Amino acid sequence: MLKKMLILVALLMPVMAVAADKSKKEEPIEHLTDEQIYEQLKKLALVFEVARDNFVEEADEKKMIEAAMNGMLSALDPHSSYLSADDFKEFNDKSHGEFGGLGIQITSDRGAVRVISPIDDTPADKAGIKAGDYITHIDDEQVFDMTLNQAVKKMKGRPGTKVKLTIVSEGKEPKTLTLKRAIIKVDSVKYEVKSLADSGEDAEKIGYIRISDFGATTAKELKEAIEKLEKKDVIGYVLDVRNNPGGYLTAAIEVSDAFLDGGEIVSTRGREKTNIERTYAKEGDLANGKPVVVLINHGSASASEIVAGALQDNGRALVMGSQSFGKGSVQQQKPLGDGTAIHITIARYYTPSGRSIQNEGITPDIEVLQSKVEVLEKKESMYSEASFKNSLKNETSKEKDKKKSDDEDEELTDEEKDALDYQLQRGMDMVIAMSKLQNRKPVSEQNLEENSVNEVESKDVDKKIKKEENKDKENKKSDKK
Repeated sequence: MLKKMLILVALLMPVMAVAADKSKKEEPIEHLTDEQIYEQLKKLALVFEVARDNFVEEADEKKMIEAAMNGMLSALDPHSSYLSADDFKEFNDKSHGEFGGLGIQITSDRGAVRVISPIDDTPADKAGIKAGDYITHIDDEQVFDMTLNQAVKKMKGRPGTKVKLTIVSEGKEPKTLTLKRAIIKVDSVKYEVKSLADSGEDAEKIGYIRISDFGATTAKELKEAIEKLEKKDVIGYVLDVRNNPGGYLTAAIEVSDAFLDGGEIVSTRGREKTNIERTYAKEGDLANGKPVVVLINHGSASASEIVAGALQDNGRALVMGSQSFGKGSVQQQKPLGDGTAIHITIARYYTPSGRSIQNEGITPDIEVLQSKVEVLEKKESMYSEASFKNSLKNETSKEKDKKKSDDEDEELTDEEKDALDYQLQRGMDMVIAMSKLQNRKPVSEQNLEENSVNEVESKDVDKKIKKEENKDKENKKSDKK
């Protein structure tokens, strides 16, 4: 029995590609010999048998082995885990754009569950859950004793059913939210023509492209969006990847390539120093060289950071917003042949300039923190002629309706929401400025044009003078005769 258990455990052991951070590599790793590994595996099998035979209740062997494998992988980093057959199927379903749940991307952080970002227009997004929030309880059960997969499973369920989450936001008291589960359909790309708030009818047209995640169809949707926006004569683009938790590496590469005409996009580097793969952009900038501003924030992770870093390092776009999440590691699914798989970190991402994204993120060229625009001057002053006692009334003015309820302010139009989005407004400001700078001719070129015009004009004047002189000479000759 013990020998069989050893064989089973050995088959399930992954090849450990150590992808720990530099901070974890301060002490050198002491590798075990094959004999020592065998002894440790024998001990593991012994622990299994003793626990199974002596536990106070009937033990679930499958649950115990899966927990052991999960613990083994989570010891490497927060993103490596064992996927059961159900987990692996759910992972693949989610990657293809539709899945059930709350619409929230999470990660493990020192035993707690941390929100990377909510997905647009999902129950989590509508409930006001933000990037950086911590989930401490799911249906009143603490998450500290759960694996990440277990936490995900508890939040998923039949559409229409409810789940209760306890959320802790930075600097705020814990709050409990009850969310209704739904089928999460991820529309990767949304786009439209936008203009600056209060800019009037002659406002410059700006192409706004929102990418909420990087799925199998994202690149195709983006190309279609750019083609349609180009037909509307936009002056430039705002590419919004705020609160985008990432997705497929191939999608991030293709999105970057859409705006580039060449240059490196990203490199991935494994454990061995020589194990480097570089990806380059092909010819053809779909945006035709027009200005691009990329908006990022703390919820922009992984594939979002690859796009922002590629466009930033190639000088193709200006990155605005706040520091990104800092997930610069590559995960891959290694199927085990029975429907299960290992989700394991195999490499790190590097931007074209050689910067590692891991734990650092992308630093925006211009930091613009999301702010609330406050009106400093009231529409009406409390001190005016009308404020005096017994002041004469204006007989021609219509009586003002002062019975507006507070609820009317809650339902905002898309234009009003845009006007309140401080980062978006500053991003569009920058696109307009970059477009004007791009279209402005250098002083040297202007001088050359003026000089050439002056030369032509002076030559014309010289010709006229010579003609007049020749006429005078001919007239003098005729007079002498």
